Amino acid sequence: MIELRQGKYLLDGRFVDLDELKAKGVEAKTLEEAYKGTMAYSILKSHNTLPVTEKGQPLKIKFDAMASHDITYVGIIQTAKASGLEKFPIPYVLTNCHNSLCAVGGTINEDDHVFGYSAAKKYGGIFVPPHQAVIHTYMRECMSGCGKMILGSDSHTRYGALGTMAVGEGGPELVKQLLCRTYDIKYPEVIAINLTGKPKKGVGPQDVALAIIGAVFKCGFVKNKVMEFVGEGVKDLPIEYRIGIDVMTTETTCLSSIWTTDDDEVKSYYAVRGRMDDYKAIAPDKLAYYDGVVDVNLSEITPQIALPFHPSNVYNLQDVIDNPEDILSAVEKECNRLLGNDKINFKLTDKIVDGKVRVEQGIISGCAGGTYDNIYEASKILEDKAVGDGKFTLSVYPSSTPVYYDLLKKGAIANLVRSGANVKSAFCGPCFGAGDVPANNALSIRHTTRNFESREGSKPANNQIASVALMDARSIAATAANGGILTSALDMDYDNTVPAFAYDKTIYEKRVYNGAGKPDPNAELEYGPNICDWPEVISLTDNIVVKLAAVINDPVTTTDELIPSGETSSYRSNPMKLAEFALSRKVPEYVGRAKKIYQSELDRRASGLTGEYAEAVKKAGVELKGSVSVGSGVYAVKPGDGSAREQAASCQRVLGGVCNIAKEYATKRYRSNLINWGMLPFLSDEEYKTDDIVIVYDVKSVVDNGGNEFKAKIVRGDKVIDTVLKVDALTDDERDIISKGCLINYYKAHK
Repeated sequence: MIELRQGKYLLDGRFVDLDELKAKGVEAKTLEEAYKGTMAYSILKSHNTLPVTEKGQPLKIKFDAMASHDITYVGIIQTAKASGLEKFPIPYVLTNCHNSLCAVGGTINEDDHVFGYSAAKKYGGIFVPPHQAVIHTYMRECMSGCGKMILGSDSHTRYGALGTMAVGEGGPELVKQLLCRTYDIKYPEVIAINLTGKPKKGVGPQDVALAIIGAVFKCGFVKNKVMEFVGEGVKDLPIEYRIGIDVMTTETTCLSSIWTTDDDEVKSYYAVRGRMDDYKAIAPDKLAYYDGVVDVNLSEITPQIALPFHPSNVYNLQDVIDNPEDILSAVEKECNRLLGNDKINFKLTDKIVDGKVRVEQGIISGCAGGTYDNIYEASKILEDKAVGDGKFTLSVYPSSTPVYYDLLKKGAIANLVRSGANVKSAFCGPCFGAGDVPANNALSIRHTTRNFESREGSKPANNQIASVALMDARSIAATAANGGILTSALDMDYDNTVPAFAYDKTIYEKRVYNGAGKPDPNAELEYGPNICDWPEVISLTDNIVVKLAAVINDPVTTTDELIPSGETSSYRSNPMKLAEFALSRKVPEYVGRAKKIYQSELDRRASGLTGEYAEAVKKAGVELKGSVSVGSGVYAVKPGDGSAREQAASCQRVLGGVCNIAKEYATKRYRSNLINWGMLPFLSDEEYKTDDIVIVYDVKSVVDNGGNEFKAKIVRGDKVIDTVLKVDALTDDERDIISKGCLINYYKAHK
């Protein structure tokens, strides 16, 4: 079904080995430069502001457009404003699809929307009001373009199927673009996703995506690399099917994605939306080198299910249906181990009734599930059927008003409503825990993007737990038609013919504010009482004394665990209030510990290094020359999987955090967030314990002089351990940001 292979050459559409090319007489210089034959190379080169674009070398990228939603845009604009923002230099779309319910927190969510609208007017942006579209659907419909690059402050910023290389990053990277700076990375490796065959009826894009995620995530095969979709199988996939696979590539931990484009599907997509100028054919050159190949035989893929608590925990759906006891009991055992909460008895096996798996909830939603094709096929499966009057509920969220309108005209919405499904407006809530939160101990099957612990909104720290299994809309509809009994769409007899989508552009024209390129400097920003400036952050001192306020030994730590999603998102415009939620669902004691450590730093500023910190330095036997500061730190084995949200780092920083220590970082974007908030992204193979004091001396000198190794001592009671902390290569700008204390300080220093 899926096979992973190391570096290969693509010659005239066929993957070949080096020996075969040499036998054909291909010159060595041609082979050395074959990496320039990829689609990714041509797009990166056209956006690189440096004169040379070569493999493994630095890139300084400027994007064509950007996007943020109402959890992130206030902080981004506030940061840019504090750093000298005058106008948006490129089209910047502000959508309102995350906090659009305005159901918690009083006025503060709608206050953010008012701020966003005023910012779009003042700086020249595009404002998409609540319930009009989820962020990625709008960007696909209105801002994508073949050969373009788009940056978004959301991890699922993926428009590769439309010929657009898109990257999801933390807010500070968008601030850099707003201030006419660049996105700095090394030229990434490129992995070919070679599609062959054709999917069976009843197999949807989520099934294909989950199969790929299951094959590549754990081995890191595409981590921080570009996935390039090629092969004969592409041409037989409808455009929205491709989009559905593409948006889930975030869960592989890749950097970005790009697909070959064609006249039949991609050109038609742009034509229907009146944007033919944004289409062009994109394909690899005659000869292209790939650092790896993922062979995907679409004909062999069957419906899949990702069981709790990760999109990579993938099983064949039929195996779970046929053998639920063995599979669910094994997953249940592992989930309880990961939760580590003696007060919670996480259960999956109690869903087995008379040998069948009974589900309490189904959701089809967001940028992955809420597409026209997915919902239309789901409606045909449910036509003249009923979800029943039991515990099971089904909610469907079309991803934009144009999608909703066309489904309404074609009768799909009527089919769903008659079946007992709830049809709602465009909203990202079910993807991050702010809508349709299931009951305690319930199992929800969802065509959304993630199924992390508590992602659906339950709170393990409060002894609440629910679970999500990711599935395709087709099998979710099949399960709904069977009253909540887990069912594969392969078992359903239905007409899977999907009529062509009719796009009505006037829907957006009547409601979306488009001020791109038309800033009004006289317009005033409108602030609600929850919108606050960032607190002052000090620059890096010559030495740091770090006390570990949290030690997490799980194999992977998600950004949801570092800063929860859900109702906490209402406070994303208030740095200090949001910080109260940091690690609250993983290490509830963290905030109190961090505050206490930060108070020690404030005391030090008044009277010098005292107490346990002075004692630790004395035990370590080191003389700290120059300035010293005290700060908190977090150790995790592999932190940062999942969301791009910068608050996973900034919340630590405003509580006095100075570093993370890890064996490795799950994603580039989390490491970037740490750096942009002035926190050192240390690497170490040592074992750590909570309350360890780590003394890192001459740290500023090493940062400023280009070093990557830091001598340190770990003080644990009376025990002192000599160690060396490392960092992966830092750019000169990254070193300067860390030295200055954070990105805001960096910009102030370089005005």
